[in-house]
Amino acid sequence: MIAGIVSTVIFAASVLPMLIKAGRTKDLASYSRGNLILANLGNAVHSVYVAQLPAGPIWALHTFYVATSGLMLLWHLRYAKATPGPGLLTRPTRRPT
Repeated sequence: MIAGIVSTVIFAASVLPMLIKAGRTKDLASYSRGNLILANLGNAVHSVYVAQLPAGPIWALHTFYVATSGLMLLWHLRYAKATPGPGLLTRPTRRPT
């Protein structure tokens, strides 16, 4: 139980600077939209497992991870500029003619 609490605090502390910087600058160009989508999909599937566990540090960690991953995806959809190049998860850019 102590290890779970310590790891949750460490993980949260490691993610907060990323969230603060992304929220402050609105610069999310270095984040992959595909990765953010897959992280949120994985969180949704993992939620089924976590919901069956007794309340404990894993619930706090998973809730924090769901919230931060969701927020990053939401910010990416809202603030990230279109990226050039082909790809399923990128928006096409318009080139001057």
